[in-house]
Amino acid sequence: MLSKKTQYAFHALIHLAENVDKGPILISEIAQEKNISIKFLENILLELKNAGILGSKKGKGGGYYLMRPPKEIALAKIIRLLDGPIALLPCVSLNYYERCENCKDEAVCGLHEVMSKVRDASLKLLENKTLKDILTRGM
Repeated sequence: MLSKKTQYAFHALIHLAENVDKGPILISEIAQEKNISIKFLENILLELKNAGILGSKKGKGGGYYLMRPPKEIALAKIIRLLDGPIALLPCVSLNYYERCENCKDEAVCGLHEVMSKVRDASLKLLENKTLKDILTRGM
């Protein structure tokens, strides 16, 4: 399940994408439009900026803006950045692997096998879907 933090990040990113022609957008505008706490949104946007997804400009006419077009921002990247692993179990995670405590042998574990397939299907979809896909459907 996506955390509130990640859901808010997507709402903010979509707002920035919809208003890309206006230049940098103030945090207060995004917070008001999307009904998100400014303090919470500041932390989210800072994480996105530190990851190179957003840029910011200080002073008059300042705010946040997308560093790349929406079609180049994969949903998987945002989810991993803010929520961590996409896999439902740590033993099938590609980037956050941990051995499961209750599993005797991953090679013969049925749950491991099924969850690997779920991970692969999820990744295929999330790595190929972008902010642009959300924009075209509305949010």
